[in-house]
Amino acid sequence: MDDYSFTAAYLRLPPGALAEKVREAEEILKDCTLCPRRCGVDRTAGEKGFCKTGDKPFISSYGPHFGEEKPLVGRFGSGTVFMGNCNLGCIFCQNYSISHLGEGVEMSFEKVADVMLSLQRQGCHNINFVTPTHQMPMMLRSLMIASEKGLKLPVVYNCGGYESLRAIEILNGTVDIYMPDFKYIDPQTAKKYSKAEDYPQAAMVAIKEMHRQVGDLLIDKRGVAMRGLLVRHLVLPERTAGTAEVVKFLAEEISKNTYINIMDQYHPCFKAYDNPPLNRRITHQEYADAVQMAIDAGLKRIDGITI
Repeated sequence: MDDYSFTAAYLRLPPGALAEKVREAEEILKDCTLCPRRCGVDRTAGEKGFCKTGDKPFISSYGPHFGEEKPLVGRFGSGTVFMGNCNLGCIFCQNYSISHLGEGVEMSFEKVADVMLSLQRQGCHNINFVTPTHQMPMMLRSLMIASEKGLKLPVVYNCGGYESLRAIEILNGTVDIYMPDFKYIDPQTAKKYSKAEDYPQAAMVAIKEMHRQVGDLLIDKRGVAMRGLLVRHLVLPERTAGTAEVVKFLAEEISKNTYINIMDQYHPCFKAYDNPPLNRRITHQEYADAVQMAIDAGLKRIDGITI
């Protein structure tokens, strides 16, 4: 594709459409069903559910990031905005100070918009919202303000995979790159390690809708991702994550051209030390086996792997 012909999804919406999406998303906060937990609290009145977050942006950090997948990083980095707190309860979270301990500060929507514009001026290739699920309305309002001030970069929705279908449907036409985790295939494993027994089903439904909206990952001549689906899967010790079933689902029910990052960086954090087999790193063989499972399933685009 022509590197300079790309127009971000939110800039292609009809006049008033983004504002309507913001209104619809913010309405959910009054009886919160933004994620599958469906806490039902009124976040606009100061009530807080599982995610411990109100109705204003709560941001941990932001800046150009060079540790993401190569198609996101490109030459000048991914413009990450780390959103504080989380709608999952993963006992091994490597960012637990953010997700569990509440590291971050409340910001105005205008400030978040200014952050996005600053990342654009710094040359970042995208705006990468990290853990946005429970703050999706805040993300959208900030995006609307930034777009009115000249934001043009593609938006990355970098989430844990525990999404409601309604929320993802609202996002249709605003997100260019969906980057969900697909953590587990077994409900009891999801319940034990993330307090979300319905995680596998929710993730599968959400990923199908994400792919319906944006398709397979499209990478331009510079090697930079512009639109599409990128799935992350963290390999856990003793095949705890159910990798074989995860990659089978992606190959057979999404696309064999799904771009997947099979991640090898698992190490015990937070409460993992008290929960074997998560109390150890994965072995080289466990990672090699996981990659082979993806290849055997027919997946053709594995991050960092030449097939």
